[in-house]
Amino acid sequence: METNNGHALKGKRVAVLMTDGVEQVEYTKPRGFLERHGAIVTLMSPKAKGEQVQGKNHDTNGDTFTVEMHVRDAKPGDFDALMLPGGVENPKKLRESAEAIDFIRQFGLEGKPIAAICHGPLALIDAGLAQGSHLTSWPECKDELTAAGAEWSDDEVVVDDKLITSRKPADIPAFNEALFKALRIDAQVADMGPSS
Repeated sequence: METNNGHALKGKRVAVLMTDGVEQVEYTKPRGFLERHGAIVTLMSPKAKGEQVQGKNHDTNGDTFTVEMHVRDAKPGDFDALMLPGGVENPKKLRESAEAIDFIRQFGLEGKPIAAICHGPLALIDAGLAQGSHLTSWPECKDELTAAGAEWSDDEVVVDDKLITSRKPADIPAFNEALFKALRIDAQVADMGPSS
């Protein structure tokens, strides 16, 4: 069920970190969902601003997407959440970028929501965020995640504190809702003020 409120995430800023080989739908559907609810989404990459990222539809090339910010120019403090789409090649290349991994690590240290889907959770290993966390992912990633110290389960979405993970494109509605809820919690806590 999609939450229906075009302004619920107004003022929230979400970073999407990705590069060539990203599974296209795992970028376009969550981005569209977030923007419909008023969030500002920025596509960042280890590639330069203005360069193109090649999307994939499984094994075939899909659309290209324009990089809006180089990851080295991004500060976790400027964003409320981080999204890591999947695809086989995309996280593999992100893991080769010290700047990308450092950004993910810093985001985790600031205790902000990180949502990763499909192969995306693999980048959490290099950022030091997988160990001791409960995660899900594309099933082929299970062994690597558990070897890194994660607890893995085969669920459409797993929320472990600020980490949100899903397995595949079919899980995107649940993935979107979990990220929506994580972004709304801060706003609701601010609205409620001190608890009595």
